[in-house]
Amino acid sequence: AQELFWRERTGCQSGELRCHRWNDQAAAIASGSFRTRGMVILPASMGSVGRIAAGVATDLLERAADVHLKEGRPLVICPRELPWSLIHLRNLTTLAEAGARIAPPVPAWYHQPTTIEQMVDFLVIRVFDCLGYDLGALQRWQGPVDGPLSSQVPSSQVPASQVPASQVPLTGGPPP
Repeated sequence: AQELFWRERTGCQSGELRCHRWNDQAAAIASGSFRTRGMVILPASMGSVGRIAAGVATDLLERAADVHLKEGRPLVICPRELPWSLIHLRNLTTLAEAGARIAPPVPAWYHQPTTIEQMVDFLVIRVFDCLGYDLGALQRWQGPVDGPLSSQVPSSQVPASQVPASQVPLTGGPPP
């Protein structure tokens, strides 16, 4: 039922999406021999951040994150809680030192978003940037310009929500 739900939401075809039980540490993604192009944890609770930083895997999410670190594969952590305590900062630092990218889900304002969708699109595109994917929809900062900043937005800009999931490969070899 979960796979059907996510296939309908993402447009993925059969075989492109697999769902696993949260406690199935025997799942293929719990093994370093299962190739992925990266992993994103969004949102990442500080409990999960702490356990991953300590190398303690109590569920499949934490085990898969541990595998990405040990295999040197891209791991993007998007912590959800604010404010951060010193313990949170140390755990995030430990993960960054181990090779994870820390990407707090904080919207940028330089592109002057006017809708929640634009803010979400920016965050999604930046997360994919961390994995080495260029979705081609992000307005890149060009520095100060004369006139309104919105004049820099290309007319062909496509919202991240309209990029078909089938065009965003999630497993296999290195990014195209």
